[in-house]
Amino acid sequence: MKKGILGRKVGMTQVFTESGNLIPVTAISVEPNVVTQIKTTDNDGYDAIQLGFEDKREKLATKASIGHTNKAKTAPKRFFREIAGVDVNNYTLGQELSIDIFEEGEVVDVTGTSKGKGFQGSIKRHNQSRGPMSHGSHYHRGPGSMGTMLPKRVLKGKKLPGHMGTLTVTVQNLEVVSVDKENNVILVKGNVPGPKKSMVFIKSSVKTPGKVNEKPELVSYKIVEETPVAEEKTTDESQE
Repeated sequence: MKKGILGRKVGMTQVFTESGNLIPVTAISVEPNVVTQIKTTDNDGYDAIQLGFEDKREKLATKASIGHTNKAKTAPKRFFREIAGVDVNNYTLGQELSIDIFEEGEVVDVTGTSKGKGFQGSIKRHNQSRGPMSHGSHYHRGPGSMGTMLPKRVLKGKKLPGHMGTLTVTVQNLEVVSVDKENNVILVKGNVPGPKKSMVFIKSSVKTPGKVNEKPELVSYKIVEETPVAEEKTTDESQE
């Protein structure tokens, strides 16, 4: 069955296995999520749960949002996301979900909002090639031909300059490398969309649901206090 949880992207780092392999990972801070609504087939036409993430001051919340979260006996939330197709019998209103719903080696999909780049040209936005920059060339960084003689118009789908980024992007088939329950941090192999401190949605893989890879044996770092070694007293025989 489907499952998911909301978190904030902390940034990227790297971990090492006992065999010496380096694994680039993204750290995601996952505070407990609260089930704020349960939808059933009888009432809503489909089965789903709604998750609330990150408390918000009641002063900044609307009355509708406060009334909605009061039903779950929790504080107003900043983010809400819905997971459809779950077994609603396994959830109760107001239940808290933590990162232990995922295990190490499990394959997941991560959804986030990509970085905003503002208004960009066709070369950066669509990875097009530029024209010759030498003398005599009248085409350098333009978008190219606007169309042929016959239609006498710009065809739909033409790659032109415009706003770049700030899109909902999903990266599929990422592996959960480590689940740190003490610090509420989950390490996912590879990169995930969005800038630091942005909200991301970790959910079950669509293409490979329920797949669990072999758990990587990571190197554990332990701080060992060095004990001072007593210096041996040496005697100079020539002085005796």
